[in-house]
Amino acid sequence: MQLSRDALTRAYRQMKTIRLFEDRLHDEIALGEIAGFTHLYAGQEACAVGVCEHLGPDDYIISTHRGHGHCIAKGCDVEAMMKEIYGSSDGLCKGKGGSMHIADVGVGMLGANGIVGAGAPIAVGAGITAKSNGTVSICFSGDGACNQGTTFEAMNMAVVLKLPVIFVFENNHYSEHTGEAYAVGAESMTTRAAAFGMKAVKANGIDFFDVYQTIGELIEWCKAGNGPASIELDCERFFGHFEGDPQRYRGEGELERIRAERDCLTTFRTKVTEAKLLERADLDQIDEEVTALIDRAVAQAKTAPRPTPADVTQDVYISY
Repeated sequence: MQLSRDALTRAYRQMKTIRLFEDRLHDEIALGEIAGFTHLYAGQEACAVGVCEHLGPDDYIISTHRGHGHCIAKGCDVEAMMKEIYGSSDGLCKGKGGSMHIADVGVGMLGANGIVGAGAPIAVGAGITAKSNGTVSICFSGDGACNQGTTFEAMNMAVVLKLPVIFVFENNHYSEHTGEAYAVGAESMTTRAAAFGMKAVKANGIDFFDVYQTIGELIEWCKAGNGPASIELDCERFFGHFEGDPQRYRGEGELERIRAERDCLTTFRTKVTEAKLLERADLDQIDEEVTALIDRAVAQAKTAPRPTPADVTQDVYISY
């Protein structure tokens, strides 16, 4: 799939926005500015953007506790997201969702989820609608979710009902603090998914182009009425499982190595500049624009209004 200059520029902007959003949160959380658990997505940007660049607002995604990247890639407003994480009533979910429960149904983002594997049944439900309107439902999960019973049941139901659902397993090699070699009993997540009777493939999650090409083929296959599919994306997580995680389970020099050798943004920049598809100056300009966006989002979030006690019963039930 040959991408236009505009498409390449947009993809890089999306990935850079996710990276700087997460890097800035890492700094702000250390200052005590943000309450609650936060799980950063930095390092996995090519996965979210490679998938979501194929999707429109009528396609659905369901996310995980590590969901900021999925939200941005699907089109959620960055400034409203930052306000949400800061707990503002001007946030995407009026300050009631926070980092792990951001949602924006208007752009097809059905929500991040604090329970590992809980998104898969929701994605299957959305897949029933998708089957009737010619769209697709994407379930983002980490490698930990591949061992969950909810995920197994959802994958089986998707096959039985022949739904256009794609189970995207972002394998960053750690389920919280446990390595995949210890936790996954099957040969791989890919072979396990295939055992359910669906098409299952694997791609390089630090290479935007490999993700984009592979998922594009799967989306076409699912929309053609062939049922569900699965893709395992081999990627890296640049921060701990959660902010404050000491990461003692990492090998000596591991973080430094993956940041130097397996950075999806560096890979993208190298490929497009060497192929003369984009100029370094163009990418640098995007970097500056995204930096300004994140600075503005943080400044606004810090001064934005907070929910009042009277808001506690709002948005709980349709009729309270």
